Amino acid sequence: MVRLGGAVRSSLAQRLVALTGRGVLHVVVIGIALVWLIPSLGLAVTSLRPPGDIAASGWWTVLGQPRFTLDNYAEVLSSQGLAQNFLNSLFITVPSTILPLSIGALAAFGFAWLRFPGRDWIFLGVLAMMIIPIQVSLVPSLLLFRTLGLTGSYVGIWLAHTAFGLPFAIFLLRNFFVQLPRDLIEAAQMDGASSLGIFRRIIVPLSVPAIASLAVFQFLWVWNDLLMALIFVQQPSQQPLTVAMSTLLSTYGQEFNLLSAASFILMVVPLIVFFSLQRYFVRGITAGAVK
Repeated sequence: MVRLGGAVRSSLAQRLVALTGRGVLHVVVIGIALVWLIPSLGLAVTSLRPPGDIAASGWWTVLGQPRFTLDNYAEVLSSQGLAQNFLNSLFITVPSTILPLSIGALAAFGFAWLRFPGRDWIFLGVLAMMIIPIQVSLVPSLLLFRTLGLTGSYVGIWLAHTAFGLPFAIFLLRNFFVQLPRDLIEAAQMDGASSLGIFRRIIVPLSVPAIASLAVFQFLWVWNDLLMALIFVQQPSQQPLTVAMSTLLSTYGQEFNLLSAASFILMVVPLIVFFSLQRYFVRGITAGAVK
C-alpha cells in the first residue's frame, strides 16, 4: 500500500510538472504571437481611421471612441492608382508561382525516380545554383532579356522568377518524392503505367503538402519582391504594388492614413494564401527538408 501510494503521488507530481510546463509554454507562445500580431493590428486599425484622429491620438484609443472610415482605401485605390498595381502584382505573381511549381515538380520526379546518366551530378549542379546570389546574375539576365525583346512585357519577370525559384523547388520536391513508397511506384510500372501517368496519378496527389508549402514560399517571395520588379518591369503601367509602395512612401511620407491603407492592401493577399494552405505548410517543409 505504501509503494502504491508513493507511485500515485509520483504520477500526480509528474502530471503537475507536465501541466505546468505546458502552461508556461502556452504563455510564451501566446506572448510571441501577440508581439507579432499587435503591429499588424495597429496597421489595420490605423488604415481605417480618419487622418485627424491619427494625428491626434494613438490607434489603441479606438477602444474608447471607435471611428472608422473606408476613405483611405478609396483614395489609394483610385487617386493613387493602387488598384492597377494590385492587378499587376497578381499578373506577375500567379504565373511566377505556377511555372516553377510545374517545371520543378517534373524535374524533381526525374531526379527522384528516373535513372539516366549523370543524374546525381546534375542534381549537385542544381544545388550549387542555390548558392549563387541573385544579385550577381541580374545585370546579365537584363542584357539577355533586352536582346530578346522581353523587357517590355511580363514575360521577362516571369522567366526571371522561374529561373531563380527552380533550384529550391527541385531540391524541396525531390527530397519529398524520394520518401514515397517504392512499392507503389513499382506496382504502377508493372501495371503498365507510363512515367507521366505515375507522376500525374500517384506522385502529385501524394505530394500535396510539399507542393502547397512550396507554393506559399514562391508566392510570398514574388509578391513581396522589389528588386527584380525594379529591374525587369520598366513600364510604369506594369509595375507591382511593391514599386508603387516605395513611390508612395517617398511622396507621401507623412500621410500615415494612406501609407497604412496601402501597406494593408499589400499584406492581405499573402495572409489569405498562407492561412488557406497553412495546414500543409509545416508537414510539407519538414518532410522535404530533413532527408
